[in-house]
Amino acid sequence: MTKTIGYRDWRWQALWWHHFFLLWITIDAQTRYSIPEELKQGSVVGNLAKDLGLALSEIFDRKLRVAPEAGKQYFSVDAGKGELVVNDRIDREALCAQSTSCVLTLQVVIDKPLQLYRVEVEIQDINDNSPRFPSPEIILQIAESTAAGARFPLESAQDLDVGVNSVRSYTLSKDDFFSLKIKDVSGGRKVPELILSKSLDREKKPTHQLQLTAIDGGNPVKSGISQITVNVLDNNDNFPVFEKNVYKVSISENSVQGASIIKLTAKDTDEGLNGEVEYSFGPHTPDIVLSVFDIDPLTGEIRLIGKLDFETNANYEIDICARDKGTPRMEGHCTVHIEVLDVNDNAPNIFLTSQPNSVPEDAPSGTVVALISARDLDSGQNGKVTLQLPRGSPFNLKPSFSDNYALVTAGALDRETFSEYNVEITATDSGSPPLSTKKTIHVSITDVNDNPPVFTQPSYAVYLKENGVPGSILFSVSASDLDFGDNAKISYSILDSKVQDVSVSSYVYINSDNGSIYSMHSFDYEKLKVFQIQVQAKDQGSPSLSSNATVHVFILDQNDNAPAVIYPSSAALGSLSHQRMPRSAKAGHLVTKVTAVDADSGHNAWISYKVSEATDASLFTVNLYTGEVRTKRAVSEQDDSSQRLLIEIKDDGEPVQSATVTVSILLEDGLHEPILDLRHKSMVEPSKKTGRITLYLILSLASVSVLSLVSFVILAVKCMRSSRSSGSCCMRRSDCDDYKNPNRNLQIQLNTDGPIKYVEVLGGDMLSQSQSFRSCMSPMSEYSDFTLIKPSSTTDFKEVISVLDASLPDSTWTFESQQVSTK
Repeated sequence: MTKTIGYRDWRWQALWWHHFFLLWITIDAQTRYSIPEELKQGSVVGNLAKDLGLALSEIFDRKLRVAPEAGKQYFSVDAGKGELVVNDRIDREALCAQSTSCVLTLQVVIDKPLQLYRVEVEIQDINDNSPRFPSPEIILQIAESTAAGARFPLESAQDLDVGVNSVRSYTLSKDDFFSLKIKDVSGGRKVPELILSKSLDREKKPTHQLQLTAIDGGNPVKSGISQITVNVLDNNDNFPVFEKNVYKVSISENSVQGASIIKLTAKDTDEGLNGEVEYSFGPHTPDIVLSVFDIDPLTGEIRLIGKLDFETNANYEIDICARDKGTPRMEGHCTVHIEVLDVNDNAPNIFLTSQPNSVPEDAPSGTVVALISARDLDSGQNGKVTLQLPRGSPFNLKPSFSDNYALVTAGALDRETFSEYNVEITATDSGSPPLSTKKTIHVSITDVNDNPPVFTQPSYAVYLKENGVPGSILFSVSASDLDFGDNAKISYSILDSKVQDVSVSSYVYINSDNGSIYSMHSFDYEKLKVFQIQVQAKDQGSPSLSSNATVHVFILDQNDNAPAVIYPSSAALGSLSHQRMPRSAKAGHLVTKVTAVDADSGHNAWISYKVSEATDASLFTVNLYTGEVRTKRAVSEQDDSSQRLLIEIKDDGEPVQSATVTVSILLEDGLHEPILDLRHKSMVEPSKKTGRITLYLILSLASVSVLSLVSFVILAVKCMRSSRSSGSCCMRRSDCDDYKNPNRNLQIQLNTDGPIKYVEVLGGDMLSQSQSFRSCMSPMSEYSDFTLIKPSSTTDFKEVISVLDASLPDSTWTFESQQVSTK
C-alpha cells in the first residue's frame, strides 16, 4: 500500500451574525492511496484524518465523511479513528474493465467551515483470473494440397486481468507439421496463428491433435488450454484470398441499424463451385459481435444489426472467413478492425455533494450555499462539462477541482426583498451539438416584490394556417417570476394595438392564467399575412410588476383558390374557346396557348396543364408547364373537322385545386400548311432573337413612314421587268392591258396600333386563291411566327423578301424551293 499526499495554499473567510455560520474554505489539496483489489470489508486504506491534519476530536464535530455519489459506496470513514476503510468488495475488472489505470475519485467533506477534499484511490490489479479460450476445442479443415507456410488464425484467449497479469504468450504442443506464430495487433493484444510447416498427406495421417496453451505474466503464472483438431482433406487447389489481410473502418456510434460498414471481396482462382466464395464470421466470433454485426454470405457486406455504444465498446476486431464450395472446402481469412466513433449521446449529470444551506439575509458575498459536482459519461470534448447559472442570478459558481463547484452568493441579500431562490444550474458539455442538463437548487430567503415576470423569450414566432376554426388555440406564452407567493403569481393580458386599423382584441384573446392565445375568427392569407401581439405578464405583488413579449403571427397560405383561366379570353369568361387550324398542319403546330393564374402562393400557385378529354387523343398535346396546345402528329384526311379538347388545369397544393377549359378546334381545308416556323430558330438562339425583336419594334416606327414608298418602288420594278418582254411599262393598273397577269396585285398590310404585331403581304386577284406573307407576333409568345402561304411564283417570293428586307434590315432572307427562312 502506498500513499501520496499533496497540499497547497488555502484561503478562508469568517462570518458572525448573532451565531456562528458555516463558511467555505478553498483548499486545493489532493490525497492519493494505492491498494490491491479484492480487499476484505473493513480493511484500512489509510489514516484520512491524520493525512488531512485533523485531530481526533474534530472527526465527529466536523462530520468527516465521504460524499455520496451514484453507484456503490466503496469506502467510508471510521468515525472513531478517522481511517478510510473498505466498505464493499472491489473488483477491478468490474470497475475499469481492461483499462490499464483504475482510479476511484472520492470527495471528502468536513463542516465548520465547509471544506472539500479530493481523494484518489488507485486500485491495483492482482492475478486473480486465468486466461480462457472462447471454446475449449478448435476444429480446422485443411486440404492436403495446402502449401507449406499457410497461416490459420486461431482464437485468442481472454484474460480479465491487465498489465503483466494479462495473456503474455502462447505455446503449442510439439508437432512435425505445425508451428505457432504470435502476431501483435492493435491494443497490445497477441493473436496466435497456426503455421503449416510442411505439406500434409491424408493417406499417411488424416488427423492431427494439437494443444494450444495461453500463459499470463502474473505471479504465480496462470494458463488456459484449448485442444486443436486438424482434419486433413482431399484437394481443392486454391483458397479464397482477400485483397487485404487487415481492414480498418470507422463508424459513428449513432449509426442506424442496417447501415453498411464495409464490403469485403475475396477471390478464388478456381472455376465452378471451387471458385464460388461464401463469407462468414470466424468460428470463434464472440456473441457480442454477432449481436451487433451481420455479414452477407454472398456479397461479403458487413451491416449493423445492433446498437453501438462507444462507452461500452469502442473497438471491434472481427475475424472474417471466406470459403469456397469445392471439395474439400478451402478458406481464407482477414481481420476487420471497426473503430466506434464517440458522439455526444450522453447528457451531463449534476450531483449535490452537500445539501444547500439557508442563507441569512446579511451573508457576505462569497458565502457557500452548496457543493456541486458534474459528470459526463462521454469522452474527450464530449465529456468536458461546464456549469452555468441563469443570467442575473444573485449567486456564482466557484470552480474547485475536477468538475467540482461551490455555489456562493454573488452580493448582498435582503430578506425583505427575496424569501427564496430556485437556482437553476445548467451543465453543458463541449460536444457537437452540445447536450445539457438542468438542476434546480432551492435557497430560502425572505422575499419582496422586486422582480418582474420574465418571459422564456422576448419574442415568439407563430405560424398559423389560414381558414382555421375560430376559438382554436394559436400559441401559449410563458413567463416566470423569481419572487415567491403572491409576488410570483402571474396573469397575462394583451396590450391594445391596431391591425389594419382594427383593435388586435378583435382578432385574438388570451387566457389570463396560463398565457394561451386563442383566435376569435378565421384568417384569410390573401387579406392578412402577418400581425403582431404585445403580451404583458403581470405579477400580483404590491406594487405589481410586469414585462412584455411580442408574438409575431404569420398566416400560412392554404390551397383554397382554384386556378383561374385568363387566356383564351373567351374561356376566361366561361364560354367555349374556338380555334382554327389548317388540315395541312404538321406535328408540333402551335394551335393556341392556355394561360391560368392562381391567387395562392408558393407550391399552391404552381400550375400544370394536361388534356383530360379529347375527340382524338393522338392528335393534340398540351405542354405541362406553358399550356401550349400543339399537334402531336400531322393532320390526316380521316380526322374529324371539329375537334374538342377538355384541358384540366391543376395547382400543386394539397388538396389539389383544378379548373377546366374547353377548346374547340376547327380543321379547315382553306387554310394551308405553314412553311416557315421561326420558333425553331428562336429556340436555338433565344437571346439573339429577343434582341432582334426589340430592334424590330424600334425600326417599325420608321418603316411605317416609308412603307408606301417601298410599295411604289416594287410596282415600278415589276413594270420594268414586264416591259422588257412587252415593250411597254405599266404605270397604272388600267394601263397594263398587255401584262401577263393583269389581275395580280401586291398589298402590304401593317398593323401599326402600338408595337408591330402583324405584317401581311397579299398577292392575287378576286378570282384566284390569295397568297399571303404574314409576320405575326403572338400575344402568347415573345417570338415571331412568320408564315408564307403558297406563292404562285419565284418572283413573288423575291418581291416579298424585298419588302421584308426594307422592314427588317437586320434579317437575312433565303429563298429555296418555295421556302423562306430567316437568319
